Amino acid sequence: MTNGRIPAVRLGAGGPEVGVQGLGCMGMSFAYGPTDAGEARAALERALELGVTLYDTADAYGAGDNERFLAPFFKAHRDDVVIATKFALAIPPDDPTRRIIRNDPPYIRQAVEASLTRLDVDVIDLYYMHRRDVNVPIEETVGVMAELVREGKVKHLGLSEVTAAELRAAQAVHPIAAVQSEWSLFSRDIEARVVPAARELGVALVPYSPLGRGFLTGSFADADQDLTPDDFRRQQPRFTGENAAANAALLEPVRAVAGAHGVSPGQVALAWVHQQAAVHGLPVVPIPGTRKAARIEENTAATRIELTAEQLALLEPIAAQVAGDRYADMAFTSAGREERG
Repeated sequence: MTNGRIPAVRLGAGGPEVGVQGLGCMGMSFAYGPTDAGEARAALERALELGVTLYDTADAYGAGDNERFLAPFFKAHRDDVVIATKFALAIPPDDPTRRIIRNDPPYIRQAVEASLTRLDVDVIDLYYMHRRDVNVPIEETVGVMAELVREGKVKHLGLSEVTAAELRAAQAVHPIAAVQSEWSLFSRDIEARVVPAARELGVALVPYSPLGRGFLTGSFADADQDLTPDDFRRQQPRFTGENAAANAALLEPVRAVAGAHGVSPGQVALAWVHQQAAVHGLPVVPIPGTRKAARIEENTAATRIELTAEQLALLEPIAAQVAGDRYADMAFTSAGREERG
């Protein structure tokens, strides 16, 4: 590693090689309040300079606006970036505020063509099923995704928020390069079943929200009080009211470890996620989101922080003490289905 550039790792046994930290691009134009487009574009460029090559978006982010926003950057650097996007959250024509989970073949084909157009590319490097529609057999969904690979519209396949059983069923149809799920000091449910299955199958983990949607950085303490009315985090149970107050108290050991290293709490949280690759024996490529070049530099620097065994032990109890679920409806997640299974 030179000039602050991060090392590379391969996503899955036959997946693409990417920087060991990616970039979640949703917040650049969606969900987290007002943004400065010029500042966001500068962050994209700085990320690439530092070796970040995996850029994550979805057709549901701003009803396609996020893909459109990223298209010029991808066009300028097509040979140097790995484009990841997703399908599954359909917008009903009569209610643009709703999302309906769809995994049926006709919808997938419609979605991939729309994403290719918005991204202005001939092929998507990593195509995820964003969420699982339990009414459609996953073998059928992945079967259509595999057809997209054979047709040259997609290079590699990914799944988001799937259970271990769903991952195994999918892998039996076509190789899966990566599973994207929430994984952080605050969210560790995937460690029980999904992570062992991914390790066994040679699938990489791509943790989203590795900074607890910014809460682990200390950038806000209560979503209702600190964030704008249009910020998505005001809808998440653990970031408001009594839950937020209880969870803010859990950051003390994170701050203590940060002080020992002379780094920020966010860097400690990211370093912890990166070290899970060695702990669990599989590739782990977190995709923290940001709109600022300075934050890109801070986040990528976390790849060079090694936490001691004592520090890992200090951080270990945090997740079990977190108050509130990740979403108001956990059926939307793999954790909700694992519990029912």
